[in-house]
Amino acid sequence: MNSTIEPYFKLARFDRPVGTLLLLWPTLAALWIASNGLPSVGLLVVFSIGTLLMRAAGCVVNDIADRGLDGHVSRTLERPLARGALSTRNAIAFFAVLGGLASLLLIFLNPLTRWLAVAGLAIAVIYPFMKRWTYLPQVVLGAAFSWGLVMAFSAVQGHVPVEAWLFFIASLLWIVAYDTMYAMVDREDDLKIGIKSTAILFGNADRVMIGILQLSALVTLSLLGEQLGYSYFYYLGVSVAAGLFGYQQYLIRDRDQTRCFSAFANNVWVGFALFAGIVTELTLAPMLIGSSL
Repeated sequence: MNSTIEPYFKLARFDRPVGTLLLLWPTLAALWIASNGLPSVGLLVVFSIGTLLMRAAGCVVNDIADRGLDGHVSRTLERPLARGALSTRNAIAFFAVLGGLASLLLIFLNPLTRWLAVAGLAIAVIYPFMKRWTYLPQVVLGAAFSWGLVMAFSAVQGHVPVEAWLFFIASLLWIVAYDTMYAMVDREDDLKIGIKSTAILFGNADRVMIGILQLSALVTLSLLGEQLGYSYFYYLGVSVAAGLFGYQQYLIRDRDQTRCFSAFANNVWVGFALFAGIVTELTLAPMLIGSSL
């Protein structure tokens, strides 16, 4: 890769698709729920590109905020700003470009969704600073990552129904759980430099608290399915997610840093399982039932 482009590519985490997929699967699932089936191609394109751009923009603003800290954390010391491969001014300009491209997508959305997008951007911008002020930055990240679900309902239905907020809550609980696993990787370094996180807040109760958050997310997802009158196809996806949560608990049992990161990354499959269950419920199941009549 060109040496000029490489720092920007890594700054936006285009080389690490896990975060994008963690955003994409629930957002697509929300589009399916809001549309009660296959969404329009236009909205699929807008939200897919928007997810990619906003995740990249979030990573850039995070690294700008943490440029003086990342060099003291073993996992992040090779990030472009931390190692001096890119100037802060260029990073800010890159953030403006990503934000500008994302804003062009607002043309295709209704007024309410545009305002929600502005609110979502504000949450994403303040998130990096939360780790300095509170032990709950993961909650703010959960809100930022889940905001696309609210926007998806607004874009399809023109308002935000109860189902959207149930899905938002389930997503937020799930994100706090998996980002706590992520924070467990950096816990020792964060303690040295004064960074706060739920991993530090929970201490030795981290695994128990993650389990409570995961269970709460599953209960909320079940309430969502009941609210929408979904059948066993949806609950099969939720059951697969529950099994993956159990596997993640196994991975983090010794708090090994590598396994904690693996448990975090495994949540991509949780998102896919939920997405697949919803698509099957709303798209494939009616076709299968119709063909059997």
